[in-house]
Amino acid sequence: MATPLDFLDFVDTNKDRFIQRLAQAVEIPSVSGDPAHRHDVFRMASFLESQLKQYGVETKLVDLGTHTMEGESLKLPPAVLGRIGDDKSKKTILIYGHFDVQPAQLSDGWDFPPFQLTRDEKTGRLYGRGSSDDKGPVLGWVNVLDAHHTLKKPLPVNIRFCFEGMEETGSEGLDEFILAEVKKGKDSWFDGVDAVCISDNYWLNTRTPALTYGLRGISYYKVVVSGPARDLHSGVFGRMVHEPMTDLIALMSKLVDPKGNILIPGVDEMVPPPDEEERKLYRNLDYTLEDVEVSAGAKITLSDDKASILMGRMRSPSLSLHGIEGAFYGAGGKTVIPAKVAGKFSIRLVPPQTPGNVDPLVIKYLQDEFAKLGSKNTINVENMHGGKPWVEDYKHWSYEAAHRATEAVYNQAPDYTREGGSIPVTLTFAEALGVNVLLLPMGRGDDGAHSTNEKLDTSNFIQGTKLLGSYLYEVGAGKKA
Repeated sequence: MATPLDFLDFVDTNKDRFIQRLAQAVEIPSVSGDPAHRHDVFRMASFLESQLKQYGVETKLVDLGTHTMEGESLKLPPAVLGRIGDDKSKKTILIYGHFDVQPAQLSDGWDFPPFQLTRDEKTGRLYGRGSSDDKGPVLGWVNVLDAHHTLKKPLPVNIRFCFEGMEETGSEGLDEFILAEVKKGKDSWFDGVDAVCISDNYWLNTRTPALTYGLRGISYYKVVVSGPARDLHSGVFGRMVHEPMTDLIALMSKLVDPKGNILIPGVDEMVPPPDEEERKLYRNLDYTLEDVEVSAGAKITLSDDKASILMGRMRSPSLSLHGIEGAFYGAGGKTVIPAKVAGKFSIRLVPPQTPGNVDPLVIKYLQDEFAKLGSKNTINVENMHGGKPWVEDYKHWSYEAAHRATEAVYNQAPDYTREGGSIPVTLTFAEALGVNVLLLPMGRGDDGAHSTNEKLDTSNFIQGTKLLGSYLYEVGAGKKA
């Protein structure tokens, strides 16, 4: 089904207004992992709900309960549900996205205020935390609603929305809600959903649109080493006591080697090696080592073999060290021995790995290695959050519709990719609803989500909005089963 020209023209004509809406969203520092910004996540939920209601969507804010963060009991941000259209002859698409973001401060190395959308007229880039992950894509769907509401055009499909504010912190409370909601049957907000579409990932490079049919899962860990009752003077107690920092660094050095090999016995070995046919799939993707280097900002790839690098991102597990809490960092020369330090690391999981079969290996390994140190300090290992990996059928009608939409908007066929990131709710939707899930990315591979100077190119925001709308029209062209 050809996408109506008046819709496409509307998107082009209203570019500046759409960018202003994104600026409003970026200005709300909805950092879900920081208790001090929890009220901002609630503000962002209200902002998004008001946008949906403005364009004729019936909405509902769902109370997801409470949780504990950094020893504090906090109210979880609400899930924002929406529905528009109830034509039994049309297919129904469930749209998922998230409105929370990663932490960001100017002192982290940003060239621009992270919570102020900065528009670079020369490059067309829109800089700001959440611009690409995931406020830009979420507002792309709002743009589609805006166009149809203003033009008084009926949508080609029925739409259901589920937006959350805790994706960056493990989607707490959402899985339980989805499972409970599905059990309501005909009374569920998800009743009648034919497929799910998520726009929360990125092209493999900066040139070629992509459709994504797989995601790695995640297990995120915190290992705490505790010793003295308080911080100690290193000049008084140095070489007199077991130091927690020394123990922790010894442990973290035993998790992964400089080549990326996971040192925890049994973790890498769970995943069967690729055969030649599979390696060929990765060689054929439009991707080069230079793409990695441009995205990373340095020539630091682990290998010079393209297929190996891509498999490292898509079909192999990885372990990354993220940081140490309780350690001194900053100007000056503070010389204390920290009383307690916590190391954080995560493992990105691929089939057949799950948090359930990997966690016991990780915890036992760290406990055994700590015992070898002969330390009088104590250790505690905690899985902070996790999610299973996911792989989908990319020959489904939803993917075929997205393929046609991509060709129509970008005049080229998309790459079919698996992604290295994790969106745990993807598998929850797939299993709970029993439907196909499509990942339809808006942003480019160099957007820098979770990093400093996160950006979304204006062309990707505007063409991406057209893509989302065109996908709905292509879905609408197929007959309701």
